[in-house]
Amino acid sequence: MHLYQKEFGDKFELGFNLTDYSFLTDRSWHNDVSPSFYFKKGNHFYVLWVERPNVDDRENDSDARYTIMLAENEGDENAPELTSTEVVFETEHAIDLKPFFDAKEH
Repeated sequence: MHLYQKEFGDKFELGFNLTDYSFLTDRSWHNDVSPSFYFKKGNHFYVLWVERPNVDDRENDSDARYTIMLAENEGDENAPELTSTEVVFETEHAIDLKPFFDAKEH
């Protein structure tokens, strides 16, 4: 069982196969509103937040299903302590994540 399933229930639907994005590190925590995953691209860390599929089930119905935020690392490379700083990408559809992940720069 993945961390996000332990924190948000084993029935939580990401909308994508986590094994397709092996670079994502699960950092989900039950006190957050939704599961989150971090990744590093170039010199920057990012956090992917995954909301529930049904807008009515989200804490804030104006939040996109998938939000990627630039993150500041207050830790080190081996033990990152990330603080999300600004939204760089939002979408309702998991298929839109791949072009973002594949792009060289943001």
